[in-house]
Amino acid sequence: MDVAIFTSFLAPCLPYLLKKVAEPALSGAATKLGQDTWDKAKAIWTKLCPKVEAEAAANIAATKLAEKPDSEVWKAALQEELEALFQKDQSLAELISEILKDQDEVSKGGVQIQQTAGTVEGQMIGQMQNSQAKNIGSIGSVQGDVKL
Repeated sequence: MDVAIFTSFLAPCLPYLLKKVAEPALSGAATKLGQDTWDKAKAIWTKLCPKVEAEAAANIAATKLAEKPDSEVWKAALQEELEALFQKDQSLAELISEILKDQDEVSKGGVQIQQTAGTVEGQMIGQMQNSQAKNIGSIGSVQGDVKL
């Protein structure tokens, strides 16, 4: 298992897993993160939490990363602590790898969506990011000598 990728997967989930967000936000974790990601994160944290709490440095790194999920410093610190944990407990690393297996297969296969439009009137332009659609704009009726 690539611990750097695993840590990047876990980082945005930690504020919810460690309950560092307000209760209304906590109940919306699945919506914010995506249901599959949230389910995997909860399953992983159930196995990982006792080990992290038992190691003071790992616990501090996880807590600080939960407070600042975009912090590269705390992400690196947690990554280092997780590497040490997984070296001590190979069965834990294998168990987490199994939970992540479905996620890895999806990302390796690459989800591709292709849209073919017969006309351009009313077409929406958008993109997906973190399981949420992001509307960029729409194309109305194009007429005359318009160059795009």
